[in-house]
Amino acid sequence: MSTPTLPEKQSNPPGDPNPQVRNVNWQDFREHLATADKEGNRTWIYAKQPSGAWYRRRTVFAWLLIATMFSGPFIKIGGNPLLMINILERKFSILGQIFWPEDTIIFAVAMLTFFGGIMIFTTAFGRLWCGWACPQTVMMEMVFRKLDYLIEGDAQAQRALDAAPWSAGKVARKLFKHGILFGLSFVVGNTLLSYIIGLDQLLRIITDNPANHLVGLGFMIAFTLLFYGIFARFREQACTFICPYGRFQSALLDENTMIVAYDHKRGEKRGSWKRDQVIELRREQGQGDCVNCRQCVAVCPTGIDIRNGLQMECVNCTACMDACDNVMDKIGRPKGLIRYASLNGIEKGEPLRYTARMKLYTGMLTGLITLFLILVFTRAEVETLFLRAPGALFQAAPDGRISNLYTAKVVNKTNRDLPLQFRLLNSGGKVTVLGAANFAAPKEKVTQTSVLIELGPEDRKGPTTKLEIGVYSGDKLIETVNTAFIGPR
Repeated sequence: MSTPTLPEKQSNPPGDPNPQVRNVNWQDFREHLATADKEGNRTWIYAKQPSGAWYRRRTVFAWLLIATMFSGPFIKIGGNPLLMINILERKFSILGQIFWPEDTIIFAVAMLTFFGGIMIFTTAFGRLWCGWACPQTVMMEMVFRKLDYLIEGDAQAQRALDAAPWSAGKVARKLFKHGILFGLSFVVGNTLLSYIIGLDQLLRIITDNPANHLVGLGFMIAFTLLFYGIFARFREQACTFICPYGRFQSALLDENTMIVAYDHKRGEKRGSWKRDQVIELRREQGQGDCVNCRQCVAVCPTGIDIRNGLQMECVNCTACMDACDNVMDKIGRPKGLIRYASLNGIEKGEPLRYTARMKLYTGMLTGLITLFLILVFTRAEVETLFLRAPGALFQAAPDGRISNLYTAKVVNKTNRDLPLQFRLLNSGGKVTVLGAANFAAPKEKVTQTSVLIELGPEDRKGPTTKLEIGVYSGDKLIETVNTAFIGPR
């Protein structure tokens, strides 16, 4: 993706709203991070509080997502959690459907569908996910940074507080803020933990004697410290250093992808705005609409200058769009100097369009989604595996009947106990579950039992007989299992 032509290096204007952000030449800005100085030391970002139409839209959408996240553990479908990814017990619940390690093919298709969705979404809409729906961005910008503004004030007040010498008032304010951040991190961490171990298990850890749940308590503390570290200190570096999304976007974006873009053709050459300036005279002097106020930089949570073009650190949060629109309103110029647009939209005035590459990705994604839905809705409630008991030989009865001993492994994927019977479908032999007159598979568990199968001489087809075993719950056939029966030659 090509970079638009940019002006020569410009010095920071007097009264720069964010002097902590290093101003670099546009020719080498891609070789440096905005959050680090030339020696590699971190530069703390004091992002000015944004305001405007896009920020209000993002706030509403973010609170809907936050409400969904915190209510999710309490929502159950058919007695199963709406979403649970229990890696420890290898038990997963998605939309109330329980999945087990035996459903590997479904997981593989789900992962391909997920990454296919990322490809087509990023190709068409850039990093819209990062700015609008990523949990890191939503919680950081709409919760934790709002607490910064509420307790310490806007960017200038925060900078002044950090630069001031330590005093009782400063210590009290910092302790108060970080106490709230830590408490909120505890709530966030344990909410996400409930998506891993389940709400019922989390409540047991909270209400029971901690000595009985040392492992669970350790996870609670670890999750709290993790999210406190991310939201209180690590912040935007989670996006620039850890998240790989920004790094592989260059392979997915093209000239028709929708991004947050600066209209350099309209904005350049930059120059300060004089009171009562006539726009025609400004044009004659070779100046554009950008008044070099740097408000777009002041509000950026990752500290970049969007006027330098698309950058890895940009999360498409729209803060710069609102800041620029507010300035354009004040000087009587049209909004949209920074807006959602494609590179071709900026360079050639072309509208956003659905390209052949997007169509190809859409076709692939549609096929994967269809395959995933087929696998989910045709998945058996019970998965049974018949294996010959290790070391056991066939046994011959005086009447000529031959018996084989099997180990039956049954995975009950439902949330209810299932009474099961095994019947031969292609033979007239007998199937007996040893040690259980009425065999039942416990809900959401894997169980094993020993099964004896007997065949008469008329039922055998030689030394090896292929058997089809029906797994019934009542009169309902829920699965067919194949196995081999061994007899004498």
